[in-house]
Amino acid sequence: MGQLIAGPFCGQLMGDMGAEVIKLEPPGVGDPMRQWGRGQPVWWEVIARNKKSASLNLRTPEGQDLARRLIGGADILIENFRPGTLEGWNLSPDSLMAANPKLIVVRMSGYGQTGPYAERTSFGLVGEAMGGWRHIVGEPDRPPSRMGVSIGDSLAATYGCLGALSALHERERTGLGQVVDSALYESVLQVMESLIPEYTVAGMTRERSGAFLPGIAPSNVYPCRDGDYLIGANQDGIFRRLCQAMGRPELADDPRYATHAARGDNQSELDALIGGWTATLPIAEVESLLIAHGVPAGKIYRAPEMLEDPHFAAREAIVKLPHPRWGEVAMQNVFPKLSRTPGAVRAIAPQTVGQDNAEIWGGLGLTAEEIADLTSRGVV
Repeated sequence: MGQLIAGPFCGQLMGDMGAEVIKLEPPGVGDPMRQWGRGQPVWWEVIARNKKSASLNLRTPEGQDLARRLIGGADILIENFRPGTLEGWNLSPDSLMAANPKLIVVRMSGYGQTGPYAERTSFGLVGEAMGGWRHIVGEPDRPPSRMGVSIGDSLAATYGCLGALSALHERERTGLGQVVDSALYESVLQVMESLIPEYTVAGMTRERSGAFLPGIAPSNVYPCRDGDYLIGANQDGIFRRLCQAMGRPELADDPRYATHAARGDNQSELDALIGGWTATLPIAEVESLLIAHGVPAGKIYRAPEMLEDPHFAAREAIVKLPHPRWGEVAMQNVFPKLSRTPGAVRAIAPQTVGQDNAEIWGGLGLTAEEIADLTSRGVV
């Protein structure tokens, strides 16, 4: 019971692992994600896979009653509306859990369900900024940048799913559900590593540094004759192997580079030295040398490289699905991989709003005539 990214992505994760997911959409237009995508509106095909679509007008008393009946038999309710919206629709978690004590309600919002900012409207970019992400992304001489994906929403959804799975495990002991409160800004904060203690203990505020992390060297993008290549050799033993691959074994014992701290202090000159070496070789030769010497490194992939790569193929990281509109749609496969009970893309995204109305509302005891009447009045 949500739209755009956070709620639907949480539902996608659960559906991928085998849950029966019923997606409630407003009658008519449905979720705005149906129209999103670059080139073609195909984002919906990923985020709505493994789901059934039931249309429902939650702003009507009849729609709210149907929602209560449906949620009464559910394990988990996912929503990402502004706090207070469910309560305004007479669907507060307290009332829903009173009728269905085992219910777990996953609530995702910009600022969480409590606190002075709770009722503010928020999108992913705001949470990314408040959680500390935006300030440290980009070049130091330019304004804060962003990732090319909605990372804040996806993190909130992932933590919401993690909370739901924890609540399911606890429910096995108590038989009771609970509310999972996943704030977007706090989800971002969770992945900010040592940003807070670095400031409180050392007085250091992280700033934008571009393609590298200050003090972590070498770990950067380096130019080759036919493109850019990533190398990460900031651990002492690995750096020694990199020096051997470069034909410069003496650098590993050079006081300027021999330790983690020394490499951090001399990061710029070390990057220039490595870049001078890589620039003389094609990517394939650099890669061959680094693989042979056990140095973490890799190409910078785009969609074409992913679709052509043998490792992606061997691990079935990308799945190709037949599709009535697009012929075939390739997308990321289910993840993580479980050895005994792996998930799967069992069904493509619902192609029409409310395409499963007969199954869902009929399953609550409504007749075909009653569903037709509700449809004619815009309730479903």
